[in-house]
Amino acid sequence: MLRATRQRAAIGMVIQAAQRPLTPQEVLQGARSIVRALGMATVYRNLKRLVADGTVHTITLPGESPRYEKRVSAHHHHFQCTTCRRVYDIPGCPGNLRRMAPRGFRVEHHDVTLYGRCPGCGKRGRRAGDDSQRAAIRPRRHG
Repeated sequence: MLRATRQRAAIGMVIQAAQRPLTPQEVLQGARSIVRALGMATVYRNLKRLVADGTVHTITLPGESPRYEKRVSAHHHHFQCTTCRRVYDIPGCPGNLRRMAPRGFRVEHHDVTLYGRCPGCGKRGRRAGDDSQRAAIRPRRHG
């Protein structure tokens, strides 16, 4: 049984409240709003304990550092914004991916990650793109 500490409680609250997997730095920033004197080593130590006790699940995307989310019973996948690098949960699953395996192969588990822009980054990109499009179309004045 783990001894309850203010730091662990703050870290747990931040992860439970999040609607997406968080990096250790995001966990630290959120937990510091509850416990000011919190360091990264404490965050890592407590994340390890929360993963070990099954409260928190580690999400690892190719080429990325691990992220942490609350353990949920429902199978789901993830979306990563290519601009801000945040990762979001996608509820559900696209279907029986076992049929994609070659004949005679047995699928034991799968992960699906979609990549693109989140709503906030998509809006910023369109605004910047709109401005560059207008500049490209605008006629030049000579003289």
